[in-house]
Amino acid sequence: MLIKRWISLAVFGILMISMGFVVVVFERSSDNKAMAGIIIILGILCVIYSVKRILKSMVNVLIPAGAEGHLVEKIYQRRILGKGPKIVVVGGGTGLSTLLTGLKKFTDNITAIVTVSDDGGSSGRLREDFDVLPPGDIRNCLVALSDSEDLLGALFQFRFKEGKGLEGHNFGNLFIAALSRITGDFAKAIKESSKVLAIRGNVYPATLQKVRLVAKREDGRETEGESSIRQERESPIDRLFLVPGDCKAVQEAVDAIREADEVILGPGSLYTSIMPNLLIDGIRKAILKSRAKKLYICNVMTEVGETDNYSVSDHVHALIKHTGPGIIDCCVANITRIPRDLYDRYKLEDKFPVKLDHKDEKWLRQEKVRLVKAHIASTKEFVRHDPDKLSETIIEIINENRK
Repeated sequence: MLIKRWISLAVFGILMISMGFVVVVFERSSDNKAMAGIIIILGILCVIYSVKRILKSMVNVLIPAGAEGHLVEKIYQRRILGKGPKIVVVGGGTGLSTLLTGLKKFTDNITAIVTVSDDGGSSGRLREDFDVLPPGDIRNCLVALSDSEDLLGALFQFRFKEGKGLEGHNFGNLFIAALSRITGDFAKAIKESSKVLAIRGNVYPATLQKVRLVAKREDGRETEGESSIRQERESPIDRLFLVPGDCKAVQEAVDAIREADEVILGPGSLYTSIMPNLLIDGIRKAILKSRAKKLYICNVMTEVGETDNYSVSDHVHALIKHTGPGIIDCCVANITRIPRDLYDRYKLEDKFPVKLDHKDEKWLRQEKVRLVKAHIASTKEFVRHDPDKLSETIIEIINENRK
């Protein structure tokens, strides 16, 4: 590493400093003291120069050539982001990972609490075939918080389009499922995956027990399974519950909520991404008792089979109905206008912008829920939350609360 010479120079500099101080203390001659001062200064310069060269030699070995500037920038960012607010985000699906992508630019102190009730797609197949918790939503959050190169993130998100037994599976899902079987612990598999992806913050499942989501409809029928709930449209959802109903929350998730400055619900599917977490006693009670400010990010568009014809206040009412007053202090709603071509495209799928009118605002005031109206939607190819605009809005709210 070519550092022996610089260590020797540093030792020589320390000796010069020591000799200089000895002369200053014991010599009476002003000329000798002046010479000693020069020796001390030269010794200090030798130490400073040698330390700089030692650090440079080590950096050249540990990081690629030409990346020193990037390293300095990264260290600076980490020092700033490490002092950022402690934020807990509760949810699942693509909405949660979208928010995490934006939030990690403002703080490293992020904890994602993710639902494990998914029973569709690759996650559902792994759940049935290998008796593991569904890894899909957790994988998305890990990649979103990843500080690794793009190639590693793309690898975890790679979906096999062919191959018997492999078609439709994500590599990341298979990786987490395999780690879970090897370690015998799903939580440990997530921790090891976090190390591989070098994530900022933490990702925890809401529970480590295998749960099923059940929806009771207004006509009295029950629909079991997340994917089935989304497909059912004959009768609106009246009440949700988990089976088993006494599932225990992951302790690390509960501790994170207790220590949080802000707790954010969503964005994501109201009944199949956000609500399953809140149906777990430990999670719900920790949020209700928390002194942190609690934000709810309302969806931009309604969802077929879940929130047909829902307004902003309908979303908030459903949350309070399943949890209790005080579950949120603030609701963030989108006011970005949806372009006509996108509106018509979503209309064909029976999806519409979530309504917000004076009745909603009046009801929210009565419930003592602050309403924040903001331009937080991206309308380029699809209608979804813009991670940067949404994160900036959340940070503004956090800063206002701190004042």
